[in-house]
Amino acid sequence: MTNTVSLLLGVHAHQPAGNFPEVVDKAHQLSYKPFLETLHRYPEFRFAAHFSGWLLQYLFDRFPQDMRLLREMVERGQAEVFGGGDMEPVLASIPTRDRIGQIRALSDRLERLVGVRPKGAWLTERVWEGTVVPALADAGIRYVTVDDYHFMCTGKTVEQLSGFYSTEEDGRELELFPISEALRYRIPFSPANETVAFVEGLATSGPGAAAIYFDDIEKFGIWPETYEWVYEKGWLRQFIEGVLASSSICTLHFDQYRSANSTQGVVYLPTTSYIEMNEWTLPAPRAHVYADLVKQERDHGHYDRDKAFLRGGIWRNFLSRYGESNWMHKRMLQMSARLDALPEAQRPPALRDLLYIAQANDAYWHGLFGGLYLPHLRRAVYNALVELEAGLDLASPRPPREQRDADMDGVEELFLHNGILQAVVRCDGDAAVIELDSYSLRHNFGDTLCRRVEHYYRKMHLGEQHHFHTEGIASAHDRVSFKHPIEPADIEPDTRPRSLFVDRVSAGTGPGEGPVYRLSDSQKPGPMARFEAPLKEGSVGKDIVINDNRLSVRYRFNGVLPCRFETQINLAMPSADGFLGRYVFEGGIPGGFGAPLKLDAMTTLQLEDGVLGGTLELLSSQPVLLEGRPHHTVSQSEEGFEKVMQAVTLTLSWLVDSGDSEMTLALEVRRA
Repeated sequence: MTNTVSLLLGVHAHQPAGNFPEVVDKAHQLSYKPFLETLHRYPEFRFAAHFSGWLLQYLFDRFPQDMRLLREMVERGQAEVFGGGDMEPVLASIPTRDRIGQIRALSDRLERLVGVRPKGAWLTERVWEGTVVPALADAGIRYVTVDDYHFMCTGKTVEQLSGFYSTEEDGRELELFPISEALRYRIPFSPANETVAFVEGLATSGPGAAAIYFDDIEKFGIWPETYEWVYEKGWLRQFIEGVLASSSICTLHFDQYRSANSTQGVVYLPTTSYIEMNEWTLPAPRAHVYADLVKQERDHGHYDRDKAFLRGGIWRNFLSRYGESNWMHKRMLQMSARLDALPEAQRPPALRDLLYIAQANDAYWHGLFGGLYLPHLRRAVYNALVELEAGLDLASPRPPREQRDADMDGVEELFLHNGILQAVVRCDGDAAVIELDSYSLRHNFGDTLCRRVEHYYRKMHLGEQHHFHTEGIASAHDRVSFKHPIEPADIEPDTRPRSLFVDRVSAGTGPGEGPVYRLSDSQKPGPMARFEAPLKEGSVGKDIVINDNRLSVRYRFNGVLPCRFETQINLAMPSADGFLGRYVFEGGIPGGFGAPLKLDAMTTLQLEDGVLGGTLELLSSQPVLLEGRPHHTVSQSEEGFEKVMQAVTLTLSWLVDSGDSEMTLALEVRRA
């Protein structure tokens, strides 16, 4: 009797909360819609699908006719739906109470929209930590999919991964399906007939063998050249028909396979994610070493044998690598704890929903796909956090001034707020404002990103464009291309933080130095902070005050020699270099945020932002020289290396006469 292999094929669909509607609509037209339409024509081809909660709701609201196909396929037993965290968090990075809440929220949504509750779950970015097992089990999940690489890190071989395994944590059990890397790299990039033949070859693994695939549906139409390959040239149709015509392959749901087969034993997986992620999480110097080691093993023909032992970093390293990510994460944890501390009756679903949006994974990390470098994704997190904090303050008011080390970096921060604005000041030598929130606009003007060295900058000197295999098409992982021209200055790392009111003093023509501030012993009550810094002669004081809708910074110069003082203000303006963002000076419009600006004697400047829905006014008590420019970073994406505008950088400078003097700068926030 000929052995057969069970094809367990699943696809994962996700768009980040906060992504542009036109991007999501394009993804639907190129991938989700044609995929569902194609599968719908083959009722006997069973498959699994996971949609993150935000995307699932959006698609049902915007494209109900198309999404009805998914419900029909579920009802007729063709499609199995997978659950997971509703807003696609990395479960390991959020509190257990929120893990359970997020999983149940998506299960509820699936039951409402497609009529069933899932037994399986997709793990965001396939990030595994054993600590997530209890939450998954308590939320009704019985099995998850992770990479076969996870299993090989325990000493398993590929030949041992043709079924599922069991694990446990804190008395709860969970079953684990190993996703085949070989299939991930073939589907849909290798010719359909070759891919079908590869699956058929797995039947020789023995009775009960499974070919397990679960990967991004965006590879079916959104990745470069895949729409033409998958749909216009018929790859998906050819693959489905080849599978159905094969006497060696049967398609099953994961749950069907699990019910018909026994576990292959107990396994305990290490903390890890997929191989590429383990490189992305490392700081550039160590990522260079890791990549060189991988290349060395490939060159010597040992990589496939040894890759499980060439371990890179773990997902949480992103919180260590990027201070901006860590700050968002710790602010999110702070909000979660505050919400949990409220009595049950004071926790409306709207506040919980805001917390879950703030836990969406995309803005916290970066590799080929992660969105830390994309301002609109970080903005979605901060929009939710700022609105959530306003709601929490109504339910449980905070004092106007708090001091603590919120991000666990060894430096305390001062939180100054009055219910209209909030300024967070880091108590380091810069005494800069790292977060400026407008509660009415739901916006953090301090949400920007430093330029830093990235490992993949090494690829730029190759100058390669679109590498193709002899047959099939290339994965995005194998391409090096340039969406924008990149100059050496574009990747020069920052030496100072990209915050608000980052100061520098110069007695000559050189670049000057930053005053080293310390928190003054003479603090006044209310939302204000006072800092002092010695200069070569005399001293400078820096008072930061929140009053109504205005943040004021007053500089007090005592006994100083003549010098030039400057401060840099980095502002996250949602319009960036788009046409809805512009400067207004003395009734005229000198340009948009993406253009350079120079004003010799500025006392008032407006920054109007149509996306923000408000205006930020910069005021100076004395005329100052102002220079404005866009702040860009360079990152990689599926489309190649690209420049992204992160902030408007305003540098204000003025001459300080000898003796004693003062200067006050202010930012006033107004709704449109």
